[in-house]
Amino acid sequence: MPSSTAHPAPNHSVMNFAQRQWRVRRPKPFVLVIEGEVGQEGNEPSDYLHDQLLLPEWREAFYQLVDATGLVVCLNVHTQHPTYRDVRGRSSKGRLSQGEYYHHDGCTGPVKPRFVEIRCPIQPQTRGVATAVAPHRDVVKAMVQVLPAELAATPALAELDKSLATISQMDAAALDHLQGLITRTVRKKLNAEGARRYFRHVDAAANAYFEPWALGESRFIANANSGVTMQHRRAYQAPHNGGVANGHLVKRWTNEELLLPGQVVDQALIAALCSEESDEAQGNRAEGCYLGAH
Repeated sequence: MPSSTAHPAPNHSVMNFAQRQWRVRRPKPFVLVIEGEVGQEGNEPSDYLHDQLLLPEWREAFYQLVDATGLVVCLNVHTQHPTYRDVRGRSSKGRLSQGEYYHHDGCTGPVKPRFVEIRCPIQPQTRGVATAVAPHRDVVKAMVQVLPAELAATPALAELDKSLATISQMDAAALDHLQGLITRTVRKKLNAEGARRYFRHVDAAANAYFEPWALGESRFIANANSGVTMQHRRAYQAPHNGGVANGHLVKRWTNEELLLPGQVVDQALIAALCSEESDEAQGNRAEGCYLGAH
């Protein structure tokens, strides 16, 4: 594979990647924002994602950049690539959708996507609902830190060691288990707006990235990988009263669905992941998915 270097400075800088130079910035330690190619500032949005970054000779290097970073954001991308599909699941005023809880994609199955790419297409309507993204361990620590005392005292949680020192030493399975217990408790004990308010506190305590969606933006969120594993959620930053028009999002599991020549899609895996999302939309997978003990 051709060599590629990616060493952006903490703020705005230039990244050398795929034999090109890219304008980048690091708003948070786990976030790399690619604003576009140097010298193309005045041009219309283009599909530099597929035409350059995801070309077969650079694709794995780009994937490793996502692994090592946590969240890679590509701005000002215009694409009609056929692999994207609509994000499923909707929120109501009276209950939270599963996507409003912090989660990994594919949490019910033995194989999880390496990362999930969520995209806000260029469209007439802007997107007003945020997508909060933060490192998995930071999310669990934050969920403990801002947990109301009366919830922490419930039988399911009272006897657990929830110290930050212990959480710092937990493996991924233990983090999932503790997180599942807390999420189920929040779901059972708080009403919808109370739960949303709790997760807004979690967003802040976890130092989550929840910048407003820009039209033409793709977010690559490390999901189950060798590097920094993230979680994400649909995040209402104000009371959710419904009836507000919002631009739609699309998604794909790029590593599993955008394949190199000769590779074949694992249809059983994709069907299982899509089934999980369908069940989310119907509300049937609550205890086994994001709210389960994993």
